[in-house]
Amino acid sequence: MDFVHFLCYDLGTKILRFLEGEIAMTKDELRDYGKIIAKNLRRIMLRANKTQADLSRELGIGKTTISAWMNGVNVPRMDKIDMLCNYFGCTRADIMEPHDEGYYLREDTAKMAQEIFEDHEMRILFDAARNSRPEDLKMAADLLKRLKETNPDG
Repeated sequence: MDFVHFLCYDLGTKILRFLEGEIAMTKDELRDYGKIIAKNLRRIMLRANKTQADLSRELGIGKTTISAWMNGVNVPRMDKIDMLCNYFGCTRADIMEPHDEGYYLREDTAKMAQEIFEDHEMRILFDAARNSRPEDLKMAADLLKRLKETNPDG
């Protein structure tokens, strides 16, 4: 386990112990933890194509509660984290621990972006949105290639 993964594991363990009532956390630690959960929930919801309204309706959790989680104002109790894990098919660590995620939200988009990045003439495409579909990036790359072929000096 490298140092970064150790720190993530250590923080996750501390958060778990806090949520289970074993230890206390400072306000600053709790605020930082709320930001971690909010970021992870946004990522998980985006991948699952779910909205706050979907969670509220399908899990029976109040909209204001979910909004507070999503904004890092409050943190979910352990029973709610377990409910979210069951709903999304993820682990506690997916919700509770910091993750060093890449820029792109979809693996197939990240792969296409890497191919474009390695082509020095195509790097302009990195202005594309990070949640673009790989086929959209491919289409843009093909378009630029065709433009270069018709105007080699451009």
